[in-house]
This record gives sequence, C-alpha cells and structure tokens, in this order.
Amino acid sequence: MPGHVFPEACLARWPCATGTAATRRSPADAWWCVEANLTVEADATPTTIAPMTHRLLVVPTAHGVGVTSVCLGILRAIDRLGLRLGFYKPVARHEPDRSTSLVRLVSSLDPPVPVTAAEAERMLGEGREDILLERIVAAVETVGADRDVVVIEGVVTGDDAVYASGLNVALARALDAELVFVGGVDAGRDPEASPSALNAPLDHRRVADTVDIVARAFPEKATRACVLNRVPAPDVAPLADALQAEHLHPLGIIEERPALNAPRMRELAAHLEAELGCRTLLEGDQTGRRVRQVALCAATVRLACQRLVRGTLVIAPGDREDILVTAALAELEGAQLAGIVVTCGVTPSEDVMRLCARAFRDGPAMLLVEEDSYPTAAVVHRLNHGVPPDDGDRAELIATTIANGLDMAWLGRFAASAGPPRMTTPAFRHRLVAAARAAKRCIVLPEGEEPRTVEAASIAAARGLAACVLLGDPDRVADVARQRGVSLGDGVRVMAPTAELREPYVAPMVALRKHKGLNPASARDQLADNVVLGTMMIAQGELDGLVSGAINTTANTIRPALQLIRTAPGAALVSSVFFMCLPDQVLVYGDCAVNPNPDAEQLADIALQSAASAEAFGITPRVAMISYSTGSSGHGEDVEKVARATAIARERRPGLILDGPLQYDAAAVETVAKKKAPGSPVAGRATVFVFPDLNTGNTTYKAVQRSADCISIGPMLQGLAKPVNDLSRGSSVEDIVFTIAITAIQAEQAASR
Repeated sequence: MPGHVFPEACLARWPCATGTAATRRSPADAWWCVEANLTVEADATPTTIAPMTHRLLVVPTAHGVGVTSVCLGILRAIDRLGLRLGFYKPVARHEPDRSTSLVRLVSSLDPPVPVTAAEAERMLGEGREDILLERIVAAVETVGADRDVVVIEGVVTGDDAVYASGLNVALARALDAELVFVGGVDAGRDPEASPSALNAPLDHRRVADTVDIVARAFPEKATRACVLNRVPAPDVAPLADALQAEHLHPLGIIEERPALNAPRMRELAAHLEAELGCRTLLEGDQTGRRVRQVALCAATVRLACQRLVRGTLVIAPGDREDILVTAALAELEGAQLAGIVVTCGVTPSEDVMRLCARAFRDGPAMLLVEEDSYPTAAVVHRLNHGVPPDDGDRAELIATTIANGLDMAWLGRFAASAGPPRMTTPAFRHRLVAAARAAKRCIVLPEGEEPRTVEAASIAAARGLAACVLLGDPDRVADVARQRGVSLGDGVRVMAPTAELREPYVAPMVALRKHKGLNPASARDQLADNVVLGTMMIAQGELDGLVSGAINTTANTIRPALQLIRTAPGAALVSSVFFMCLPDQVLVYGDCAVNPNPDAEQLADIALQSAASAEAFGITPRVAMISYSTGSSGHGEDVEKVARATAIARERRPGLILDGPLQYDAAAVETVAKKKAPGSPVAGRATVFVFPDLNTGNTTYKAVQRSADCISIGPMLQGLAKPVNDLSRGSSVEDIVFTIAITAIQAEQAASR
C-alpha cells in the first residue's frame, strides 16, 4: 500500500502470507468505502491536530433569495476587518459552479470544486450521509487552514432539491457553524393577491415568521442572524423590528436596488434564443448594456417617451416603427437603452433601420422574435437574474453594496472570539483519518481470525489509515475475508503465530521480566497468547501499536502492556478515555475501562491525561470532575475525593480549564449550569468528563452510547510508553477501524516524545 512500509527487520524473518482476495466490498455498502475524492496527502496533516477556524453557514430560507449575493457581501465585509478568509460551497447543481466562480472573480480566494448535486443525491439515496458530511468537512478543513473564518454557502431549496433543508441542518451540526439565514420579501406578500396588488404593503411579521420557522429546525445558537435581501426602502426599519421580535438578529436588511439585479443584454439575448429562437438584427453593445426595467410599448409615442430611460428594454411589434424612431431619438439624447426586442416576426423596413443606424451603432442591441409582445414580455420576466460566473462588474457591485449594509459589530466578534468552536463528529472523524494517514504506522491485531477484525483491517489498510498485521492462520483468515466479502490487499499481512515466529521473542521477554523470575519455558507458554506475542513485537520496536479486545477481556489486553511496555515517562498510571461521537460534538470520557476506584492523586492524574488526549486530537479541554454533588451542595467521602482531585490537578496544571465537583447535568447543560454552578468556567461547556470510579464511568458511557445511538471510539489507553488499545467485545467494525486510526496517531505522538 502506498505510504506504508512493513519494517524490513520483521519481514526478513516473519513467515508471512498475504490473504487471498475475496470480492471487494462495493463502495455503496458502508460509510468506510474508499472514495477517490477523500484522498489526503499523508504528509499534509500534522499528527497533533490544530484548532478549527470559525465557520459561518449561510442558509437560504427559500429559492431565489440571493444566497450567493449575500455570501459575496459577507466575504467582503469580513475582509474589511482584516481577517483571513475562506469560502466553500458544499453542493452545486451546475458545473462549473457559479458561486465558486464569482468568489474567484472578486477576491484572491480559490475555493475547491463542490460536490455535484447528482453525486450528493446518490450518496444520500444510498444512506451514506456520513461519507458526504466527512467529505464536506474535509474540504472545509482544507479551506480553513490558517484562516480565521470560512464562509459556507448552504444548499438552495427547491422542487429539484428536496433534500436541501435536511442537508443544511446536517451541515450546521457537522461544521458546528454560526448560522446566517437569508430571506426575501416574497413571503410577506399575500399568495392569493392579484398582480395588481403586488405593490401593497408587506406583512413584516409574516416575513420574520417564515425565517423563524426555518431557523427552528437548526441547532440552537446564542445568536440567530438573518439577512433580508431586496427589501423596498420603506420596509427596511419595520422588518428589522419584526426580526428582533422573533429573536433573529438583523445582520443586514439590504435595500432593493435595480442595478444589483440588472443582467447584461447578452444574458437576455441567450435566454430569448433558448426560449423563442430570436434573431439578432443589430449586435449592439450586449456586454456593457444592462436591463434594469422593461417597457412594453403598445400605447402612443407620448406615453412611450416616459419609459425610454437608461437601462430600459423596449418591447414593441415590428410594425410600430414610430416607437423605433422615438427610441433612436432617445438614444441620441443619451438615454442608453438596454436593448430593443421587435415582436410578431415583423422586420422593420430598411428605410427606418437606415434612419436609426447612427443612433443604434454600438448602442442597444435589436432582436427579432416571432412571438407577440405580451408572451415575449412574460418570457423576459422568467429570465434567471442570478449573477453569471463571468460578470465581475455586477458581482463587485453586489459584494460592496451588501457589505455596506451588514452589521460590522456582529461580524467583528470573530476577531475577538474566545477559543475555537467545539469539535463535531464529522470533523473529528475527518481529522482522525487525515492524521492517521500522515502517521504511516503499522498496527498489529492479535485477534487475526476474528471476523470483525479481519474486515476492519481490510478497511483501515484500503483507506490508508495504517498497515495492519493479523496474527492468525492464513487459510482461516482468507476464509473469513471471503465470507465477509472483503479483500486483503498489500496493506494487510497475515502472520501465522507458529513456534518459529515466537521463538526470537523468548530471550527479550525473559530480560524484561527477569526481576519477576520469568524463565524461558514460562516465556514460551505466555507467548502462545497472541496478545502477548503482539505486545512483544511492539516492545521490540518492530511494530508501532496494538489493538485487541474483540474477543479478549480488557485485563488480557492491558496486562501484557503493563508488564512489557510499561508506562511513559511522567505517567503515574495507565488510564483510558472514550471519544463519544454525539450528534452535535465529540466529548471525552475518562476513565471508563481501567481503574476501578482511583484515589484522589490517581483521579487527578486521569484528569490531566484525559485533557492531554483531548488536546492531541483537536478538542479544547474543559475538564469536569464528575460527582453526585455540585460544588459544596453535598457531603461524603466520594465527594471529598473529587474535590481533592480537582485541587491537585489545578496545582499540577494551573492553566487548565478544570472544575469540580460537578454533577453531569451541570457540566453538560448550560441552563442547568446557570442554576447549579454560576460562574464556573466549565459548567455547561465541558468537553472532558472525568468520572470518580469505574462503576460510574463505564455505566455512563454505555448508557449514553446506546440511548443516544452514538459512536464511541475507544477505550484509548493513556500513559503507556507505546500504544496498546482495548476494544469492547461488542465493538462494531466501524469502532475497530477508528481504534486502529487512533493507535496509529498515538504511535506517531509517542515517537516524537
């Protein structure tokens, strides 16, 4: 497998056999499928994961509200603050994507290519939302490298994108993004009203209600911001009040301006060509002239004169040559008409065209259609007013105008924000994959014939997370792979645990345990256990880490590591953490697998180890020392132990954000924290939960795992000189794959100590 090399010292004397291929699992079968677009350059990601940048998800509340325009304005406004920017549009319906092209046009940014709508729909239809979200998170992480803020354009809703609303909500959770909702004023008009009533006063409350209804589907945030686009000038202030009444911060109420919505004449000509098969009579200036209004000229010249102003598109029958002559005179007077559409299939006479030639030279284009004037006007009205990807002038005007209308104080919070956002599950999983790939480590799996382990090894190697060594009978492993429908490629080695393989480890093992009186015969007996054999491979530096526990107990996995690998420098004990991948964020639970009843000193050590593990995997540690009592509200030996451990941990690491004793609800829920622990730097915001004993920790992690239907990655052992990790015997294949990834990352970290 590219990037993974099995140690030559091991291969020289290991009688290895590579598993024979079974049919490779179809990419549609599971989240862990190998996606070409998920490939990450291994050396590009450091093993210790950097904090995330701020994310701003711009969500359209309806079709046609101008979400791309608002994104351009927000980018321009944040750029004015001197912050480093990034932009990404996760899903695009057309190629090339218009939003991405416009951002490139008006800024120095170079956003990556979005996922196509067809591919997103296929992945969602196959139940692979996790893969789609991981892919989007990966792109956002790449865009956000060394950036202060990344603006993400939400998926536009509509009849042809029924999944958009749900995907936007999933993106908000996965990216842990601040939310900006984009609305329009159409929601404030009576849908039963006749066209003549469209200029009636807006129902401001209805506009705000529409945004609020959409916003309620999203994760709660301290501030819900909204931009309303294309608002008539008299409605700006009342709409701001209506939004505030719904607890929506009016980030911007953008006044309607015809220039912002004015397409070039070339876009209109292409639209009429597609819809009506128009013919060009005069080329004119189709790039520089823009359509700001339409004049359907069926009345007298006197009335037509009032409409012949800059940016007007004139629509008139071909036999109304009086209108054409009047338009020519207006052009000579500097009207700068957008263009002229001659209808009814009637071409103006050569005499009239000659008379108007000087006025129309390099001026308004003239187009001929077979349709009557009114149907032609209806087709013109249907023109998509989105900004074309090459219209830099209009994009620049929109970006500047919308930026001028935004609340800079609200956006300025990003410059003074305290701390990074919380780590979400897709972000954590993406970072885990990227860091494991970068580590290029080799992991031994002693339970090499266990079906879940065989499948996990295949997946981990195929995804580039680690090279894997399976200890087991090659024929039996090949049979299991065939039954599971997976292929064991070059990244997986199957090692038969024969006497010949074990013998070279006898003498080193005796040397390590001579103070305990171990003799060669006893060493050979113990090496018959594959976990002991794998641990000796790690102890000798021939492999990088070990994962076991799908069959073996925690004690059977950990005991050889304590005896043969021992603790890392400065570690008083070995403990464990679980990474609890909840829908909204990843939390760290410790210790839920190793120490039955730690004393105060040991509990403090567990807290510090758990905080260090959180930091190493990109999670900002805010440590809650869990008890059945918050603060001084309760008494008893158990509470006092937690209080002493809290004091010891604070003394050992004064800068760590840590508090206790705290009840779980006070540590996790902000509203409860305000009542039970006001002023606590941790309460309601904890990311690391340290439990007072194994009974509490193990029970809690299993209850949360099953009740919340979340993935729990671990237990990850802390404090060993080299990584050995235990699995729950109920582990899924997915759990094993991620434990392999974690072990590879730990191996890289251990090597750099």
